[in-house]
Amino acid sequence: RDLLERWDRDVMALKPDRLVICIGINDVWRQFDYPCNPDRHVLPEEYEANMRKLIESAKESVPEILLLTPYYMEPNKSDFMRARMQEYVDICERLAEEYGCRFVNFQAVYDKFLQYKHSSLIAWDRVHPNQIGATLMAKEWLSKCGFEYDHTPEA
Repeated sequence: RDLLERWDRDVMALKPDRLVICIGINDVWRQFDYPCNPDRHVLPEEYEANMRKLIESAKESVPEILLLTPYYMEPNKSDFMRARMQEYVDICERLAEEYGCRFVNFQAVYDKFLQYKHSSLIAWDRVHPNQIGATLMAKEWLSKCGFEYDHTPEA
């Protein structure tokens, strides 16, 4: 909701030729770290409506829009915050398909990592990635944008 208020000034006024939207983590987090303040909560219905407004305002003038999912680095998909985050991830995926946006699923990247390693290796609070967590995001971003990073040294 805060981004929507400043969207025209901070984003569209710059006349981007590529637009990357990655929002929603705090929308979910506020539901859990401020449960007694529902005025701060952006529930899934409002999140989807806001995302639609952002995409629709840009789709005619921006040649490429990428939707990147919010994420929560928690392996237990039954965890309340993790389950709620999945709702927002699903909204992003559905909107990317509906509007023909490129889709980058950071939640899936972290889910795969968390099958083998503990979340503390990539984020102290399961939200703010450290260098390893950011590298996982960067590799996924690059692969979805048509770049492959080969870190194998040349012979």
